[in-house]
Amino acid sequence: MTTAAGPAQGRIPEDSIAELLDRWTRPALSLARRIVVDDRLAEEVVQEAFVAYWRHPGAYQAGRGSFGTWFLALVHHKAVDAVRHEASHRRRSAALAVRDGHAIGTDVAEVVADRLADARVRTALDALPAPQREALVLAYWGGSTQTEIAARTGTPLGTVKTRMLLGMRRLHDALTVTGVPA
Repeated sequence: MTTAAGPAQGRIPEDSIAELLDRWTRPALSLARRIVVDDRLAEEVVQEAFVAYWRHPGAYQAGRGSFGTWFLALVHHKAVDAVRHEASHRRRSAALAVRDGHAIGTDVAEVVADRLADARVRTALDALPAPQREALVLAYWGGSTQTEIAARTGTPLGTVKTRMLLGMRRLHDALTVTGVPA
């Protein structure tokens, strides 16, 4: 890797990597934990993000925004990918268990609790106004970014952001009342 390419090319000098670790590890871990809800996986996500930056420092372009915003977006994308990977792995494992005629360490109480929580989430989603529900479903289950949602729905980006924020608040309130931890 080339050293000290300078901000003109969007790179931060290598001698400041330690400073970046000090400054961005805590907020990155906090963000990753909120998304993946697993400390071990969150740490892996943050490590992957730092390694990705270390391998390709030119990916950050100073003219497009602050390093912090770019880096936390990178962490967010890696965390969402990790959640999708984990969910895919669980689905494949469950399918194999069903195919082979046995459950792999499945606790019936855990399955019932998961299904009840899923039903509460669906009920809370159904109670949202249609535009808020659409934005949240496209983002969290469809994997779309806010910009993609705005383009797809023909809605201004600011409106999409507001709908998602209000929808998340309403979901949080509804799920907290029904006993599902938010």
